[in-house]
Amino acid sequence: MKLAPVALFVYNRADNTRRTLEALAANTLARETEVFVFSDGGRDEQSWALVREVRKVVREFLPSPKMEREGQEGKPLPIKGEPEGGFRSLTLVERPENYYLERNITEGIAEVFHEHDRIIVLEDDILTSPYYLQYMNEAFELYRDEPRVMHVAGFTNLNLAETPFYFTPHMSGWGWGTWRDRWDGHFLHYKTREDALQGLTPEDLDALQYGGVFRCLQSLDKRPIPWDICWEIAIYRAHGLCLTPGQTMVRNIGLRQGTHFRSWSLLQWYEFDREPQQTPLPLVRVEHPTKDPAIEIQFAQTIRNWGIRYTLTGQIIRYIYKKFQKLCAY
Repeated sequence: MKLAPVALFVYNRADNTRRTLEALAANTLARETEVFVFSDGGRDEQSWALVREVRKVVREFLPSPKMEREGQEGKPLPIKGEPEGGFRSLTLVERPENYYLERNITEGIAEVFHEHDRIIVLEDDILTSPYYLQYMNEAFELYRDEPRVMHVAGFTNLNLAETPFYFTPHMSGWGWGTWRDRWDGHFLHYKTREDALQGLTPEDLDALQYGGVFRCLQSLDKRPIPWDICWEIAIYRAHGLCLTPGQTMVRNIGLRQGTHFRSWSLLQWYEFDREPQQTPLPLVRVEHPTKDPAIEIQFAQTIRNWGIRYTLTGQIIRYIYKKFQKLCAY
């Protein structure tokens, strides 16, 4: 089986980066997998100090680092480690300036696709199941000739004990993968909301947002527009599907570092914060993949408020806050 390389995108969280790499190295196929780490540059001296800490952590996973000081046009070449460590190889690409997340990811994916026809994408806060790489690579092989399957997800918002996997138009950006022909053939990084929604009907917008409970199109007002909403729209336009596990194969550990998931833990909790599955996920090829209406309804019910659930104290404070907002609006 041809194994997909992993593209890991990191910025300024050294501890998360270490935990992400440790979990990835514990995968059953890690020693046969090429890993490319794209380290974004800092915005100021304070952020550069954190970036240097992250790069120091990544170098710990390089068993015998080799680096040429100057490449073509005076640019430093990537640092690359050979197979003695946890992976087949690990290549560290150090951005010389702050690319920002969107540019770092889209250009990094393009760089990997120069040499490979499939890719696994991780960010620096994704803990993987020991069987995550096995699941992703099996999915790539089973559906490589099925162009309607455009995306393989590692995360699911649902918890379907009796359903090993399902197909949905909704993509998840936590530990995902795709094929070069799907990405190059459909992905566009939109510059404006108008460009992104051109040609889509009100019915399309309602379907993309699951009747309004999944308010993903709000992201189109950000600058730059996040890559994941662009990919979500691309999949929808192509009538594509995302192969998704019934139980999550990854866990996002970065959410707890935000104010909503640590400082306010007495007020709210995150329903999707689950340990990844610790057993292999059985996959089979479905000849005519399609979405399951019952699962789509369940997703719409689960995604409300982005998975944030409030304690009784949180509900009371939230109610008072909303009342206060209304009073201030008058």
